[in-house]
Amino acid sequence: MRTVVAVLVAALTVTGCGAGVNRASGGAADGRVTGAVTVFAAASLTESFTRIGKDFEAANPGSAVTLNFAGSSALANQINQGAPADVFASAAPANMTTVTEAGNADGAPSIFARNQLVIAVPRGNPRQVTGLADLTRPGVKVALCANQVPCGAAARTALDAAGVALTPVTLERDVRGALAKVKLGEVDAALVYRTDARAAHADVTGVEFPESARAVNDYPILALKDAPNPTGARAFVAYVRSAPAQAVLAEAGFQAP
Repeated sequence: MRTVVAVLVAALTVTGCGAGVNRASGGAADGRVTGAVTVFAAASLTESFTRIGKDFEAANPGSAVTLNFAGSSALANQINQGAPADVFASAAPANMTTVTEAGNADGAPSIFARNQLVIAVPRGNPRQVTGLADLTRPGVKVALCANQVPCGAAARTALDAAGVALTPVTLERDVRGALAKVKLGEVDAALVYRTDARAAHADVTGVEFPESARAVNDYPILALKDAPNPTGARAFVAYVRSAPAQAVLAEAGFQAP
């Protein structure tokens, strides 16, 4: 499986074709899933979809999954500009809607997971952060996602629910960017998904806060209308909703749809 992280569309076009794989085949004549399956997925799905992609390949010999991870809004824009993708998995329905309204969907999207925010702090929690109000203390530097990406919209919803007015020192283009600021020691805290904090447990601690329940994100997925491999696209979407893939997502901390 090839994993392509936040690449330009042009670069994806070059690297996304696995050696010896016929992208144009769209599946074998006997109905088996073969060839390359290109999946555009929200950055918060990095670990889970990397494992799910490998499992999908094992279940479908002859298939090769290419993953492109980035912020959902950026991925939606790439798809609407003609990027060659088979599947789109978004971290929020709003970004999926921009794809469906542009006429790029093969069928209706379905929700396959849900996710919730935590406050990511360095291990040991040196600033003793216990809730959103602590993020407004003098000298506490906070990273948020930009408002147009799902983790940013969820953060704003949670802050509004808590009545907390917070000015971040940086706005990142996806959740992994916000998490990286904590890991690098450039900020004292960031609002990220529970799954991202869990994946980075060696470096950060996730502090739960009650207002996150007011900002739970639904994750929709669909096959794309102009998918180079439509058989593979529909099979991958079905696999993500299957019991084995749902177990992978649950282990990572995602909630069931």
